[in-house]
Amino acid sequence: MSKKVDFSTSIKGLGKDELKAKIAEDELRLKKVSFAHSITPLENPVSMRLLRRDIARLKTALRTLELGL
Repeated sequence: MSKKVDFSTSIKGLGKDELKAKIAEDELRLKKVSFAHSITPLENPVSMRLLRRDIARLKTALRTLELGL
């Protein structure tokens, strides 16, 4: 639970451009990890799920900024 709280506090101060860059970077990393997983199984496949969740959190934070909430 603390990882989620740490992640949320770390993205609070980011601007729109920084969030977009971080989303693009994490999506690229997810692509690479999923490709590597299809070739040889990952040691910890749960990391893919956590990465997808982090991307979703970033997109939510970006949308909140866009709406001005």
